[in-house]
Amino acid sequence: MPSAIRQIPLDTATQHHAHDYHQIVIGLRGQAEFEIEGLGGAISALSGCIVPANHVHYYVGQGDNRQLILDLPAEAPSLTGHHHELVRLFDAPRFFDLDDPLKRYLDFLLHELASLPPDRHDPLQSDRLAATLLGCLHARLGNSAPPPALQRLDLAKLDRYIDQHLASPLTVGDLAAQACLSEAHFRSCFREQTGVSPWQYVRSRRLNRARQLLLESRMPLSDVAAATGFTHQSALSHAFRRTFGCPPSKLRQQPLGRLKVDSDTSHSIRLKS
Repeated sequence: MPSAIRQIPLDTATQHHAHDYHQIVIGLRGQAEFEIEGLGGAISALSGCIVPANHVHYYVGQGDNRQLILDLPAEAPSLTGHHHELVRLFDAPRFFDLDDPLKRYLDFLLHELASLPPDRHDPLQSDRLAATLLGCLHARLGNSAPPPALQRLDLAKLDRYIDQHLASPLTVGDLAAQACLSEAHFRSCFREQTGVSPWQYVRSRRLNRARQLLLESRMPLSDVAAATGFTHQSALSHAFRRTFGCPPSKLRQQPLGRLKVDSDTSHSIRLKS
C-alpha cells in the first residue's frame, strides 16, 4: 500500500476500526472526537492526532467537518531509509496543535495537492510532502533530548489522580498540570523516571483496574469499560487481549485463586531504578 493524503469529512455517527498502517489526522474545518485505545481527545481546525497502526480507534465528526488524513504504511519512504527515525512518532497515540510554521506548511501542502489533476495520484509526491510534515512533528513532540535538569515527579500523587479519574478522558496536559509543568517538560521527566510514556502508564493502570474489576465483581463488561475510561466495550476487549493474552470473558472462566496471584505479579509497568 502506498502513502496517501486525502481530505474527507468524518461520519457524524460514531465509527471504529483498526488498520495495519499509521495515520495522522489534522482538522481543516469543524470538529471531531477520537478515542484511541483509551486515550480520548477532540480535534478542530489546525489540530490533530496520531493513530499508530493496529490501534482500535473510535471517531465521530461534528456537523460540517473536514479532515486531512495521511495514511502511512510502515514501508513508506517517508518512514524508512534516512527518514527511519520518524517512525518513533507512532510509538503511542497523541494529540497536537499546529504552531505558526506548521500552519504555513499545511497551507502549502494543501495548495500542492490542489494543483494536481483530479485523476492523478502521485505517491512519490505524497511521500515527499508527508516526510516534511512528519519531520516537523517529530521535532516538536518530545523526541529531542531532555532538558539537563529534570524534576523528580511525585508518582504517588499522580497515581491517586489517575485512579480517581480513570473513567474520564485523561490527557497528558491534565497530568502535567498536577505536576505544575509544561507538557513537553512533563513528558521528558515522566519517561526519564518511569521508562515509559504517560499514555503507556495510564493505559496500564486502566487495564489493571479493569482486570481487578473482572476478578472481584460481576459487573457487565460494558460497565467495566466505562469505569476504566474505555468508551466502548470492544476497545477494552481488544486492548485486554493484546496485553493479557486472553479476552475478558476467558479471564472470568479460569480458577479465581490462580488469577488473583497472576494479577498481582504480571503485566505491570516496572519503574526505572
